[in-house]
Amino acid sequence: MTLYPKLIMDALATVTYAGTKKNLVESDMVADTPSVAAPSHEGEPWRVKIVLLFPRDTDPFLKSTVKAAEAAVKYHCGQDVEVTIETEFKSAPRPEVEQLLPGVKNIIAVSSGKGGVGKSTVSANLAIALARLGYKVGLLDTDIFGPSMPKMFNVEDERPYAVKKDGRDLICPIEQYGVKLLSIGFFVSPTTATLWRGGMATSALKQLIADADWGELDYFILDTPPGTSDIHLTLLQTLPITGAVIVSTPQQVALADARKGIDMYRNEKVNVPILGLIENMAWFTPAELPENKYYIFGKEGCKQLAEEMNVPLLAQIPLVQSICDNGDAGTPVALNSDSATGLAFINLAQAVVTVVNRRNKEQPKTKIVGMK
Repeated sequence: MTLYPKLIMDALATVTYAGTKKNLVESDMVADTPSVAAPSHEGEPWRVKIVLLFPRDTDPFLKSTVKAAEAAVKYHCGQDVEVTIETEFKSAPRPEVEQLLPGVKNIIAVSSGKGGVGKSTVSANLAIALARLGYKVGLLDTDIFGPSMPKMFNVEDERPYAVKKDGRDLICPIEQYGVKLLSIGFFVSPTTATLWRGGMATSALKQLIADADWGELDYFILDTPPGTSDIHLTLLQTLPITGAVIVSTPQQVALADARKGIDMYRNEKVNVPILGLIENMAWFTPAELPENKYYIFGKEGCKQLAEEMNVPLLAQIPLVQSICDNGDAGTPVALNSDSATGLAFINLAQAVVTVVNRRNKEQPKTKIVGMK
């Protein structure tokens, strides 16, 4: 007798799975086409391998179903057939959008109208500073095409692993400096361009949010890409963002783009509160002349914009060589609160805590954007 996969499938179609009252084929429990291996020598048996997919590893009908499947194959194909049955388990479905991240109290989007203003540096140091103040902090690098957080946190060689929780396979964030961290940079080559269409990028972003074990967090920081894009829309449609922090330099070109970023969040269809502005590279202070300030990009541009937009100016961060050097070395300056720059980020974190508490007291919880 010659065996082929259809015969095996026909045999499995005679086995009823008690969980659905349907046969294994109708219940979509045959994970792949059964493999059939012919005898290599005379006298050897045919070998059949089947993979059955069960809802969970604690399925009460698992053992009886496996035995029934093996018996059915032997009955229809011959008692001397060697049958191997492996079992796999379906992950529990992803929660609805409204039920995502139930343990996260505040979601903060760190945004900028344009690139090159130091938004990722601010995000990294803000997250670390909040952790140093004793809060539980998560940081998601949402810049799919230019992820920088693995390098800034000195974890470029780390690879997140999966954990089984509530019937689902979840990505376990990397923990560094008291911050839970995820980035697409952990899953792609750091030397290869990420050539993805928008749909692939947004799908990957949703996985980093919804299929990760973020657990209990006081603050979930989103380091967003510059500008306004599919990524921003995906975040707004996936998460009820508590508020946005806008980063800009004092330069007029940067401020013009910062206005666009503010407008995106204030749009009546979005309605995410602006928690405040951060003026980065506010002035240059050389290490040998710590008392001197040189306003390379203009003076107090963000302060003026904050007054114009009626939002707080949360901090003015100087342009200091150590901020760049520490970021490149994977040791952000917020780790050293004794330094002037480290203290600046601690003060920023305290300001963010204050405005978030005020926002939560005075305004209703942000709703997920429902636009298409």
